[in-house]
Amino acid sequence: MSQEQPSRQLPAPCIIDSGIIVNKADIQRLLNDLGRVRYIHSLDGQLQSEGEGWILEVFADSERATLVANRKIYLNVSSFDYLKLHQSPEQETFFDLIQDNRQLRLIAISNVLQEQEVTSNIDAATLEAMVTQVLSAKWDVQLDDDDEDCPF
Repeated sequence: MSQEQPSRQLPAPCIIDSGIIVNKADIQRLLNDLGRVRYIHSLDGQLQSEGEGWILEVFADSERATLVANRKIYLNVSSFDYLKLHQSPEQETFFDLIQDNRQLRLIAISNVLQEQEVTSNIDAATLEAMVTQVLSAKWDVQLDDDDEDCPF
């Protein structure tokens, strides 16, 4: 008589503020809403380039490239082996994308949570005033067009 051992499934990883992430979907989720970043590209520990840009797309595709040009960043998580997540002593989060001897460090400049808070703080009166101005401008344009058609 044999007793079957219940299969014990390991819990999913839990990474908080620091760690190494190898799952491409997790990397993609983590980077998807970074927005504006400072980037530092190094090869064999030597600085190759650095600058600022906006992350416009994060995707996983073995046939497309990661592109950084003209302050625009298109990140292909398939271009990298893993992501190393860590914080500086000043609590600044770094996202190091690693592929062999290449590292692309991303440092968020814009804070998505603060930006959402600012946009959600527009009160109803301000929003109503903005809509009224837009509608008023539209009516003015329509009246001007009507005046041009009138022969008097």
